[in-house]
Amino acid sequence: MEGISKRFSLGKQALQALDSVSFEVRRGSTHALVGESGSGKTTLARILLGFERADAGQVIIDGIDAGHLSREAQRQLRRKIQFVYQNPFASLDPRQTLFAIIEEPLKNFERLSAATRRQRVESVAARVALAPELLSRTPRELSGGQRQRVAIARALILEPAILVLDEATSALDVTVQAQILALLQQLQQQLGLSYLFITHDLATVRRIADSVTVLRAGQVVEHGDVNRLFAAPQQAYTRELIAAIPQVSSRLAQAHTENA
Repeated sequence: MEGISKRFSLGKQALQALDSVSFEVRRGSTHALVGESGSGKTTLARILLGFERADAGQVIIDGIDAGHLSREAQRQLRRKIQFVYQNPFASLDPRQTLFAIIEEPLKNFERLSAATRRQRVESVAARVALAPELLSRTPRELSGGQRQRVAIARALILEPAILVLDEATSALDVTVQAQILALLQQLQQQLGLSYLFITHDLATVRRIADSVTVLRAGQVVEHGDVNRLFAAPQQAYTRELIAAIPQVSSRLAQAHTENA
């Protein structure tokens, strides 16, 4: 994303949600967007996914400027980018079976036989460690971790190149967070996925990200290699965020070690 700006009108006033924000998600890597509520993280994600249009700047995917494509070409390009929502309790239709939830994107984007769709669904469910017998159940019959695995499976069914993960572990308890993060790292290694990881949790960023952009009020405060940023943050705001990492981060790291 290059020079992304976005302003929202609020009656007679205007909110500058993003001000010339640039960052790159390298192939097969994890880039984190970090900032407090209202920093512009989710607006950036919505622009990347095509849910919002930027006032200025470019969204370039595999060398293609997404803003200069036909509607159908944009639709096909967007299938390369899939979204995993923050709350697995709210993002899944409680009336559908897990099979139907995971299958739905295939029906929207591809013309496949029922047998082929079933094979694809069962394959991706196995990849995220969902037992076959769970596919006939509904979300209300699952734990929070299982629901998030369903959300990840649904995102993977179209074989995307990029996953946008918006606070994808924040609604889970510490032990389940560690399990889901381990799953995401495993999937990245197996499939060569790129992740845009949106979070306010720097403890998670330190564990999973390769690079990071720190946002504040729609502007880039600092960006670069995650190890460099934690070792020698250049800006006072970044130092404040790092200093505010709660003690629960040590328990998260311990839980990850125990589940590795």
